Amino acid sequence: MNPHAATLTESHSTSTEMTGVPFIVGFFFAFRVIIVLVSARFLGMEPQTGAVISVGLNLALPLLVAFQCLGSVEHTFGSMVRPWSIRWAFVFLIFAGLSLSWTVAASMSAAIAYWCAMAADVLMVVLLLRSGDIPTIASALMRGFVWGACVVAIVAWLIPAQSDLRLGDEELLGPNQIGYVCGFALFFVQYLMRKKEGNWTFAAALLGITLLRSLSKTTIGAFIVAELLLFALDPSMKRRTKVMLISATAVTALAFSSLLTSYFDTYSNSGGPETLTGRLGIWAYILNEAVDKPWIGHGFYSVWKVIPPFGSFEARHAHNELIQQFYSYGAVGIIMMIGIYTSFYRQLRKLPFKADRAYYLAILVFVLIRGLTDTEACDISLPLWAIIMFTLLIESVRRTNTNPILIPTDAGNSNCHSIVIS
Repeated sequence: MNPHAATLTESHSTSTEMTGVPFIVGFFFAFRVIIVLVSARFLGMEPQTGAVISVGLNLALPLLVAFQCLGSVEHTFGSMVRPWSIRWAFVFLIFAGLSLSWTVAASMSAAIAYWCAMAADVLMVVLLLRSGDIPTIASALMRGFVWGACVVAIVAWLIPAQSDLRLGDEELLGPNQIGYVCGFALFFVQYLMRKKEGNWTFAAALLGITLLRSLSKTTIGAFIVAELLLFALDPSMKRRTKVMLISATAVTALAFSSLLTSYFDTYSNSGGPETLTGRLGIWAYILNEAVDKPWIGHGFYSVWKVIPPFGSFEARHAHNELIQQFYSYGAVGIIMMIGIYTSFYRQLRKLPFKADRAYYLAILVFVLIRGLTDTEACDISLPLWAIIMFTLLIESVRRTNTNPILIPTDAGNSNCHSIVIS
């Protein structure tokens, strides 16, 4: 047998092993948004059962990751936590865990489970990125997330639309959740397309159309602003590509013009929580409650079932990231939020390539604008696991002085191929 061929076969097998688990993890990060919906609407289970399944999978996946990464170490924990954005992410995670001792959550067991799930996200990404070539592992995570988001998009199209014409389920899946997963996945698609890792045209079209069809106003607005910023600052993007993308967006919007008109007629005649008036009511109430505990807040997962319903609507979070962090963790929460985002911004400014800086700045702008009217119940708008992944990608570019967004990382892949799982 040809020794060279044998080496290539072994390298391909090892590469598949190393990227398979990150793909599964990335897929789960996106897919879990619809686990409760699928279990209730398609499988006939109780919503609580679906929530247990989702959290259970979240806590079981680290075992698979740990087994996969056993014996594979290419980066020390010390070197991984040097960037301040990662340190702030761990500060946030630890403080959120400590806040369980004073939280006013309606269910302490649920609060503990959700914190453990958030910690499991961080643990999985750290173990995966520690075990191999960072750009290779990150690409696999992104591919998995994109395909998971595509499944979310397909399921969103299959279920009946809400009464206000938006995609989603009145009880189990909000249009903002659909829109955010699709929008976030579109940034991953752009990374993979620039890196020339396959053809992502179908995924981009599906996610983009679903984002628009979700009618998640802030998410759509945030995505448009972020993309315009990317168009303006990214010197690597050809004018022809920009014209094609803008034209495709305009054609899609025109195709949905009647739906958009009908929705905004409904929106203008509604006083529900999805309107600005409704959001102002939620912000005012939660901010008033937050002032009662201004230093360390009400604790982790302290909005859901604690804040009274606004009519028929129960708020899972404050629908504003700054208010959410202030309510949950008081002044400490605001400091942590500012620390995370400013350190990430300072990190991306050190990148040697304008295309890289434009890409990560667009992501940051996207999550900040989206955070004005929506956020997460437990995590921050830019998830902790994503902060760690992006930061280590940035550090990888700075160390090697090569651009993973524009140049295929064949050399980086060879590093990953040489890893042997013991």
